[in-house]
Amino acid sequence: MDKLVIEGGKPLSGTIVIQGAKNAALPILAASLLAEGTITIDHVPNLLDIDVMLNILRELGCRAEHKEGTVVLDTETAHTSHVPEPLMRQMRSSIFLMGPLLARFGEAQVYQPGGCAIGERKIDLHLEGLQALGAEIEELGNRIICRADKLKGADIHLSFPSVGATENIMMAAALAEGRTTISNAAREPEIQDLQGFLNAMGAKIMGAGTDTITIDGVQSLTPCRYQVIPDRIVAGTIMVAAAATRGQVTLQNTRPAHLSSLIHVMRRAGVQIAIDGDIIKVGSAARAKAVERIVTSPYPAFPTDLQSQVMVMLTLADGVSIMKETIFEGRLKHVDELTRMGADIRVDMNAAIIRGVPRLYGATVEATDLRAGAALVIAGLAAQGKTVVEQIHHIDRGYDRIETMLSRLGARISRYLPVPNNQ
Repeated sequence: MDKLVIEGGKPLSGTIVIQGAKNAALPILAASLLAEGTITIDHVPNLLDIDVMLNILRELGCRAEHKEGTVVLDTETAHTSHVPEPLMRQMRSSIFLMGPLLARFGEAQVYQPGGCAIGERKIDLHLEGLQALGAEIEELGNRIICRADKLKGADIHLSFPSVGATENIMMAAALAEGRTTISNAAREPEIQDLQGFLNAMGAKIMGAGTDTITIDGVQSLTPCRYQVIPDRIVAGTIMVAAAATRGQVTLQNTRPAHLSSLIHVMRRAGVQIAIDGDIIKVGSAARAKAVERIVTSPYPAFPTDLQSQVMVMLTLADGVSIMKETIFEGRLKHVDELTRMGADIRVDMNAAIIRGVPRLYGATVEATDLRAGAALVIAGLAAQGKTVVEQIHHIDRGYDRIETMLSRLGARISRYLPVPNNQ
């Protein structure tokens, strides 16, 4: 398995252009099934999760090409609604295909999805939403079959503002008969981007970015060309890495409004942040200050996807910080790995109490999930000595060659490819 080898202790410096958002691109790729023809999607990052989604679309009969950040899809040749189980097991976001397949073929056969082991992530809300639109759900072991002769609009209230459920319902309802209203909808920027894409194909959707989304179903959608928004989590990861290493980094192609909660936390920690249009400049010449309490919650509150990265910055801050995780109960597994590097963190239920230490030390650590892996890379950049991060396939799910990206900012980081044993 690939590993990342990091020689720490060097401040990051330079300018970087932020990649397209994985969590926007994946549902957009799934939604392409709703129109028949050639669809072009720009600013799509080169990631393992993107490869899995494109392979699923190919298995469904689509032609797909991903070159230099642009995906060209021919969805007219799609001929099956059955997603292979091995591909479903590779990625959580494969569940996004339920809504589009149901709307196009009247049936979707999928399996319980895989992904990072960060806690329980039920798909009940997805299924309840599709049932409200008229789908019949049959569960046979690990297999889920959804059928509907005709989807009809409905008023749907989500008991939790689930991003995936909101997006699946939006996609299915785009071709349903009548009006669908989703209340207590998730508000993430990626949902706004999905609305933009669907509307560019001719859908009639309003309200994305608020807690109420209205979809007036149309008879058909037509292919279009669309550009994916910048990845706010990648941008946030680089911002935190700059602060943790006491560097100076300029980020281009960002949406600062999507990062407001992170910017607020970092400024509380004493990090200097300047914003000019889509450019964010981050600088930190001194040690960060502790932040008394940070609580992860659905957007626009502080994102769970940046919790582990910010925790690294706080391990090197003056004072005691508290980080409370309210979204995923399994998202504090990186604490043990950070402790191996000299961090002083105590976990109490779903809260981490972080006491700043003078420095971190290089060690061999293991990425337990996507964002935990990114956090360990930041720790390695800030640490004294050499750090080896293992199980980096998790990191490759969300960061387009993270070692190349960080090397452009002066990091001493390389990917170790094990030599095959031919004996």
